[in-house]
Amino acid sequence: MNIAILGSAGQIGAYLEEYLKEKGHDVIGVDTVNGPQNDLRVTPNTYVESIIKNADFVFFLAFDVGGSRYLKKYQHTFDFINNNTRMMANTFALLEKYSKRFVFASSQMSNMSYSPYGVMKRVGELHTTSLKGLNVHFWNVYGIENDMEKAHVITDFIRKGFEGGNISMLTDGTEQREFLYAEDCCEALESVMNNYDELSSDDNLHITSFNQTSILKIGEIIQSLFKGIGKEVTLSPSEEKDNVQKDKRNEASTFITKWWKPKTSIEDGISNVFNDMKKNYD
Repeated sequence: MNIAILGSAGQIGAYLEEYLKEKGHDVIGVDTVNGPQNDLRVTPNTYVESIIKNADFVFFLAFDVGGSRYLKKYQHTFDFINNNTRMMANTFALLEKYSKRFVFASSQMSNMSYSPYGVMKRVGELHTTSLKGLNVHFWNVYGIENDMEKAHVITDFIRKGFEGGNISMLTDGTEQREFLYAEDCCEALESVMNNYDELSSDDNLHITSFNQTSILKIGEIIQSLFKGIGKEVTLSPSEEKDNVQKDKRNEASTFITKWWKPKTSIEDGISNVFNDMKKNYD
């Protein structure tokens, strides 16, 4: 198929583009890192419009977002809210205009009304439902990241270990998350695409590992990987509690496991990311 990935340079998009190409699909990526003509916030945009018009399927992954450090700093700002509002308004208008089959990347935080990020994702879900697209809820997907300002916890911890020898934490690490390796996420998204006609926007498509791991445990796994290469790295939890998700617990729906199940353990996934990042520091 001719597949458009909006947000193709992001943490998930970069993996998905490579994955789908290896499956034999024609994939066109849209991301601002590829030039100003890729900016979903701009309208009219004939370049983006032509890509969506000619696509057999669209993955709407693009969003102004990052890890907890990024959200804590930016999610309450005008630019954050304005960027995502404009991006969604323009993109959903094109998806409606050309009646496209598409998936919108939401988050398990979309029911957290105290979070502007969660509210923005909920707005995206409402758009998607009105157009009969599919909403998928990501739970802490991790993999290689290129923009370290927006780095999520695993890549941020690994970077700190290589660059400073100390993994300073934003919290005490007691909060737990469900982490999913990016390659498993790609398989889940492919499964959703392949079973599109059997699904509806009301289905609870939660893409996650279904296993809880504390942030402190993540730090300890990474610390042990550094020890394995002969580098001593300290782990420094703070006294703060999580104030991004406020350690609110959602329960993931297992509905998607009828078609897909995760296969990469947290230890193996972090090791893969660690070894890839190590090449740059070597």
